[in-house]
Amino acid sequence: MAVTSASATEPDRPARVSGIDKIERRRIALAESALKTLGELGYARTSLREIANNSEFTHGVVHYYFRDKIDLISYCVRYYKTKCARRYDEVVETATSGDELVTGFLGKMTQTLVEETPMHKLWYDLRAQSMFEEQLRPDVEAIDQLLEEMIWRILSRYGDLTATTPTVDAPTAYALVDGLFEQAVVGYAANPEKAPDLLTDRILQVLPKLLAA
Repeated sequence: MAVTSASATEPDRPARVSGIDKIERRRIALAESALKTLGELGYARTSLREIANNSEFTHGVVHYYFRDKIDLISYCVRYYKTKCARRYDEVVETATSGDELVTGFLGKMTQTLVEETPMHKLWYDLRAQSMFEEQLRPDVEAIDQLLEEMIWRILSRYGDLTATTPTVDAPTAYALVDGLFEQAVVGYAANPEKAPDLLTDRILQVLPKLLAA
């Protein structure tokens, strides 16, 4: 009589979720719930209690997973911006010409400007606050690095597709593009219809100056 192993006879069972994974999943759920409130109120006007009042979670639960407001807001922005940093990967990977890459890049950039303005406002608010709140600086620096690498991937791929070479380094390219985007975020509040087209025009003006044959 053949002896079969337990693994061969027992049905597949889902892998257990570790305590660490459960905590991280709850922190993500809290972050997603908090982002709307944070985007509407900004850094200074938001407290853990305010976030709890505008979510399905109690103040005690929020405080259990995040030690204070800075811990929660840093986590929320880091979570959101990490996803943002991969937003353009498909465009970079699939574009077959410089024009196609620019069209895809600007399409996604103006889309996020329109659809996710509160999140971008929160990011710029947090970055400004990091000049005064030392606890924020490590997360802000890490996010800035992710976004800088994102812009550099786009610029490098554009150079490959157009047989050109960047004329600036990665920090400079990021500063220029991010500066234009921040202006668009500020301008969107005053003139939402004009801001996306103005951002597109300014990027198209700057981009050719960042590369040379």
